[in-house]
Amino acid sequence: MIETAPFGSTGHLSSRVIFGGAALGAMPQERATATLDLAVAAGVNHLDTAHSYGHAEVVMNPWLAEHRSEVFLATKTRERSGEAARAGLEDSLRRLGVDQVDLIQLHNLVEEDEWREAFAPGGAVEALAAARDEGLVRFIGVTGHGLRIPAMHMRSLDEFAFDSVLFPLNYSLLKSDAFSADVEELIARCVENGIAIQTIKSVAKSRWESGYDGPRFSWYEPLRDEGAVGRAVRFVLGREHLFLNSTSDGGVLPMVLDAAKHAALGDVPTDDEMEHDLRLFEIAPLFDGADLERI
Repeated sequence: MIETAPFGSTGHLSSRVIFGGAALGAMPQERATATLDLAVAAGVNHLDTAHSYGHAEVVMNPWLAEHRSEVFLATKTRERSGEAARAGLEDSLRRLGVDQVDLIQLHNLVEEDEWREAFAPGGAVEALAAARDEGLVRFIGVTGHGLRIPAMHMRSLDEFAFDSVLFPLNYSLLKSDAFSADVEELIARCVENGIAIQTIKSVAKSRWESGYDGPRFSWYEPLRDEGAVGRAVRFVLGREHLFLNSTSDGGVLPMVLDAAKHAALGDVPTDDEMEHDLRLFEIAPLFDGADLERI
């Protein structure tokens, strides 16, 4: 079974693999239910979705009707104004069929203008804090993509006591010295303050090649080699304090779950192993801080 660890200061022992609800965004109901059952059977007890993940919240509804008490439930909002964020949260609750989510997260809060709006009086942060006071949510987090996001998260933590953060982390991204330094600073701050640390893009290979017209279940191409997936998962889960949010490609999920069952703290692949995978599978960073910064 997948190990659990304290999810920040929430009091919940979350599975170190968190199910990424984006995988359900276009799935038919029957397959979505089977996918959730697969994750929970492996030991997953924490589900992460978003209002913007297609119909993910909708297909989670029937499953949650039977299993809500068994999982920590998180969703996200892209809205930055208070009124829109409140409306989006209420719609997520309706779609999920629940009275409360455990965690609501500001989704991809990285752009300066959006950041200012979210933190302004009458903004999303204020509205979500009010929703927490009313019992619609228990905790509030912040998420983001790109190389700038660890530094932006630190700015966000200066302004509000978020319960969790989420950012991309894999071997290829950490080859950027500036990003790596920001990540280490953010991790240290979160550990010191009891803030949960979620990571995404662990099994990302690269952006899709121009002209590729095959099936796509994610905006990026994931690794599909079992050994490479296993090493990518161990690269994250071998480090203390980190949670790994699973990929939006449901076809890769079984490999991620299997690798996580065998992962252990301190069991991190060597740099030689990771460099070999970079060359063999042509792994490339999804973000570069400039032209390739946005999804």
